[in-house]
Amino acid sequence: MSALLELQRRVAAAVMQPLTRDEGMRRKTADGRSMQTEAEAIIKPNARLSSFDRLEIYNRQYWFRVLSCFSQDFPGLRAIVGARKFEALSKAYLHDCPSVSFTLRNLGSQLQAWLERNPKWIAGQQRLAMDMVRLEWAHVEAFDGAFEPVLTPAEIEADGLGLKITLQPYVRLLELAYPVDDLLIDVRHEGDAGTSVNSARLGQLRRRVRHYAAPEPEPIYMAVHRMDNSVYYKRLRHECYRMLEALAAGQSLENAIDVAFEKSAMPDEDRLPALQGWFANWAELGWFCRPLNKSQ
Repeated sequence: MSALLELQRRVAAAVMQPLTRDEGMRRKTADGRSMQTEAEAIIKPNARLSSFDRLEIYNRQYWFRVLSCFSQDFPGLRAIVGARKFEALSKAYLHDCPSVSFTLRNLGSQLQAWLERNPKWIAGQQRLAMDMVRLEWAHVEAFDGAFEPVLTPAEIEADGLGLKITLQPYVRLLELAYPVDDLLIDVRHEGDAGTSVNSARLGQLRRRVRHYAAPEPEPIYMAVHRMDNSVYYKRLRHECYRMLEALAAGQSLENAIDVAFEKSAMPDEDRLPALQGWFANWAELGWFCRPLNKSQ
């Protein structure tokens, strides 16, 4: 290992170590060594600040920044579990799953899996909270997911039922149990999760969470997509969801239609007009593209 790489790793380990309750740098490293000694080994003091003080600035700014970004990405989860618990959850998650990407966009990429391993953080609201996390991460992916050349209705019609098409990489399909899309829209309407809120607003958010959690769970099918640089949530019929899921999995158009109407209660005479309407809408939204695998 080069001296520069070793230095970079030591600085990163110190900077990414969790803060104390008073939001200061810890006196011991994760393996029990003196942080004062470590700081003196990797950063020089100046006329006003000791090595420890200088390193503490970076340690604090790292955590302030990642916690703020995480809160902005998951305001719905924050509303469900409450601000205080969300702060503790955030710190625990980011300690176990620290940023390893050049972009803060990926901070929440492991949150769903982490919560499945650590359900205590969402105890009593597990299904609602997991639905919200899936929706909020789908929102992140839809916002900046890749875009492929759009497949036009004329191209689809020319190639017939044997055509292999797929969905734009930014489109995300979700099967949910609660109307977390409506809840998230309400939460976002209240403003950024990181802003201070008074007790009246907190009480209002808690009432909204209870309102959306009250009904018995029932399947909700949804596509999360973007248009004109904005993210939208589009609810789908079960048949639509099954068809889009099949197309995304690489099945032919003919097979996807068969999958969509398997065990469907829709009368036969209504199916063709429905298909025409669905495809016209999805094509207008620009959801279709050719599979990335050219062999298909």
